[in-house]
Amino acid sequence: MPSVLLDTSFFARLLNENDALHQNALEYYKYFLRNDIVMKISTISIAEFCVRDSLENLPVDNLQIIPFNLEHAKITGLFAKTIFDQKNITNADIRPRSIIPNDSKLFAQAHSDKSIQHYITSDSESCKTINLLSNEIKINFIFVDINHSVNEVFGNLF
Repeated sequence: MPSVLLDTSFFARLLNENDALHQNALEYYKYFLRNDIVMKISTISIAEFCVRDSLENLPVDNLQIIPFNLEHAKITGLFAKTIFDQKNITNADIRPRSIIPNDSKLFAQAHSDKSIQHYITSDSESCKTINLLSNEIKINFIFVDINHSVNEVFGNLF
């Protein structure tokens, strides 16, 4: 069954009705529910979310929680090294520096789970990071920025 990995920034937008990307996040969420696409969240994203909000506010009844494991750790090491190397080669401007290991962990989880077809985010820094990684490694998922509407990405009319 196809699935998506939703990152912390997705939930920040989804749960804040005043956010400029709230409507886009809501449309993605509804699209996934209507099309029986399994929505997954990493324990890493849950930890990030809980810095500013409460676990009780996440729609966990509709989410499959993915713990970070040893296989993810091995892939993360490769991904982070590749991104840091590419950052140095290209002089890419990625701030803060801590985003590289955090993104690497989530990308490793998406990459290692064969059911995950898309990684969903609103984080533009994350987009820079995935581009650096993709210069060297063929990843197994499609990176989706919710700054683009669900119609643009999945081509459906509502």
